[in-house]
Amino acid sequence: MIKRSRRFTNIIQNLDKNLIYSPDDALSLLKDFSSVNFIETLEAHISLGLDPKYADQQLRSTVILPKGSGKTIKVAVITQGDNLNKALLAGADKVGSDDLVNEILNGYLAFDKLIATPDMMLMIAKLGRILGPRGLMPSPKSGTVTNDLKDAINEFKAGKLEYKIDRTGIVHVPIGKMNFSVDDLKINLKALQDSIEKNRPSGSRGKYWKSLYLSSTMGPGIPVDIGLMKDCVTG
Repeated sequence: MIKRSRRFTNIIQNLDKNLIYSPDDALSLLKDFSSVNFIETLEAHISLGLDPKYADQQLRSTVILPKGSGKTIKVAVITQGDNLNKALLAGADKVGSDDLVNEILNGYLAFDKLIATPDMMLMIAKLGRILGPRGLMPSPKSGTVTNDLKDAINEFKAGKLEYKIDRTGIVHVPIGKMNFSVDDLKINLKALQDSIEKNRPSGSRGKYWKSLYLSSTMGPGIPVDIGLMKDCVTG
């Protein structure tokens, strides 16, 4: 039997289980419900009409949150030559070549994103067993394998996120902090919606968006009316 705290029980008693909320109402409720002693993260959970066991129904892409993620992102870069200094000047928190590869092999993981230049891919292949399960392995599709280090570092620092569909057909994405304004959270949500629409897999058939729930770190999931998403602020 699921045990729920008195705080959580009081919260869900204020939700209408038969109602699908507007984005504004869902966000306002989650902000009102937030009563813990830390700043919670807002998360979007989107069920899509995709079956990820088929290659043409995979969804993996990135989105830049216009209002940022609210999180300080630590970026490490594996490169060589002149690019080492370029990465440092661009704001990377940790820069190295084979020395950084060895540090990671020995347990160093004090970063949120690892970017590599293409000429380093053979060297970092050995990191797959460490970085892969943590979602940190650089890949061209996620924008973490690139020669344009300055733009990549700036984008991830500013709130660029990678997302992908899980094996149940759901995308889980953190899209801001609960101390953001409702309007700023809506802007980030709209950016995510636009990205998911833009990257719709070629094998997608029928209804694409099945359901959308918003939740905070310690709060309940609130169903959101997908039809009202088009009314989200875009500026």
